[in-house]
Amino acid sequence: MPSADTEGTTAAVATEKNFGAEVSQAGAIPAAQLSEAVAGKDSLQATVAAEVVESCQAKGCWMDVKLADNSTMKVTFRDYGFFVPVEDLKGRQVVFTGTAKREVISVEDQRHYAKDAGKPEVEIAAIKAPKEELRFIADGVILK
Repeated sequence: MPSADTEGTTAAVATEKNFGAEVSQAGAIPAAQLSEAVAGKDSLQATVAAEVVESCQAKGCWMDVKLADNSTMKVTFRDYGFFVPVEDLKGRQVVFTGTAKREVISVEDQRHYAKDAGKPEVEIAAIKAPKEELRFIADGVILK
């Protein structure tokens, strides 16, 4: 019969689920360090560990993760090849691998993401200017 520690460890591992390509957690950098790592580069291949702040409630096609300054980074999934669960993932830990880069996000895209997140119409209508932000296209995600 396994000890309580073994059972607890097994239960913790069983809650992890991989979506998309297999992801190795080895060498993952904290999301708080990603902005610094990508500075001065067009893009960066990386494996990142982060906390989910918000996720798509329509299809599970994106998630926002927390960065160092409490700003967020949108993580989308390469070629819509996979999705994460449509449940509220706020506060969940994730590890993902893929490409980080800075992009200018159109008003239309910002409004689309706000609608997917279930934001009120008044908040969606208040989006009036494009903005530059750090984005990530993930090849695979581990949801912890």
